[in-house]
Amino acid sequence: MSETAQFHSSEPSPVESSLQVAEKSWENHPANPYNWPEKKKWAVMFIAAAVTLLVGLNATATTTPSIVIAERFHVSDLEFPHSYWPVTVWNTAAAFGPMVGLPLLESFGIREGYLALYAVFILMVIPQAVAPNFATLLVSRAIAGAIGGILQNTMEQLSGDMWRTDKERNLPVTFYTYVYVAGVTLGPVLGAVVSDLYWRWVFYIQLILYCALLPFVIIIMRETRGPIIVRHLTKTSTNLTSPGEQTTHPPLTTLLHEALTRPAHLLITEPVVFSFTFWAAFCFGLVFLMTQSIPLVYAATYNFSAPSSGLIQLSLFIGETLGALACLSQNTYHTRSAARNDGVPIPEARLALSIPASAIGLAGGLFWYGWASTPQVHWMLPTAGLALVGFAIMAIITAVDLYITDAYVRFAGSAIAAVAMGENLCAAWLPLASARMYEVLGFAWASSLLGFVGLGLTMAPVALVWKGERVRGKSRFIREAGRV
Repeated sequence: MSETAQFHSSEPSPVESSLQVAEKSWENHPANPYNWPEKKKWAVMFIAAAVTLLVGLNATATTTPSIVIAERFHVSDLEFPHSYWPVTVWNTAAAFGPMVGLPLLESFGIREGYLALYAVFILMVIPQAVAPNFATLLVSRAIAGAIGGILQNTMEQLSGDMWRTDKERNLPVTFYTYVYVAGVTLGPVLGAVVSDLYWRWVFYIQLILYCALLPFVIIIMRETRGPIIVRHLTKTSTNLTSPGEQTTHPPLTTLLHEALTRPAHLLITEPVVFSFTFWAAFCFGLVFLMTQSIPLVYAATYNFSAPSSGLIQLSLFIGETLGALACLSQNTYHTRSAARNDGVPIPEARLALSIPASAIGLAGGLFWYGWASTPQVHWMLPTAGLALVGFAIMAIITAVDLYITDAYVRFAGSAIAAVAMGENLCAAWLPLASARMYEVLGFAWASSLLGFVGLGLTMAPVALVWKGERVRGKSRFIREAGRV
């Protein structure tokens, strides 16, 4: 997830000085993405959403045929869940790829880099489909994960490039979070749908989808970075000004150093970033943990096959969809909070829905799922608990994203990068412990343990709603951003 583009003052270069006598300003120029027609903006967002959704399928689609894949490559899960390594390497790479890739896209242009990355991503699905051994599968998935993470997180940068205000970005960011989470949730469903085919068809079908989308990406995706557009226009026109906009970028080493160190610094020194990273990472990790928990619980309790268990994942998706719709009303509540804060929306108003969602939906849904998973209870009942968990996951991740964007403003990209890194690392490694945890504690108490963790993490937003202004006042980064 990337930093919202912000114009900032600087000493004018000779080029900028000459442009200041021109007729048109960049602020009102029709080429400025802020001034594009809404249809054009949403066309770009929808094509990026399609890429984000489909790339997410690649992250988790291997979980449904994981047993078949493990047998093909002679991988045993007796002592350790080695069959989950294809997902672990994907998400681990996705945690670090955006930290390097996004600053480069922001500085050198989104469109060309995005198209190149998408083409390479498609190429990396081919060795996954035809892998002759387990090592080839893992290496190709690691590269695909690094690139996929960049493609997924670019969508939020697009919203920052095309909509000026927090209010205008509410819907685009909520939409982005929805497709980001929904894509990885639907991966096991894809595996279940093609279960009657050979396991390699999980990748063949993805290739078909990615290639079918490619022409639309080429036609619809536009350059949205203001400095890049200005640079191109000034080569052919002298009637353009860009007030304070830099048309040059800092050295590559400076970009990479800042991209790699600032998120870590914020994670260590900022209590808000630290606590919210754990909160969001736990929720995102649950989506992946359920790819391991659901087959185990439903096979042992209801004698479900792996494909049937994969379809149960749809309950999480339904909950996430309802959560996304609920977030729209949450956005309205946040906007109205400006009336009691001198015309500026209160950042903590972003958390009004996520607190009950965390305490009741997340913790309660996990308790429900765990204790209802018995042969005496119809399988629909624990499945309803999973839908409640999905609702909470969507509400929480959206709230974290929007709150940090509001509070940290020009440092939001680095703060969100820290959260995204935590989400992907948790998604990569938390599920590795799920099988052992459910075997040792039993289905009810294993899910209850997760529920208690979710309940404990709810204290972070509660503390912010209670003492939010005081907490923000102690943050150097939030003070510099002017959001105390």
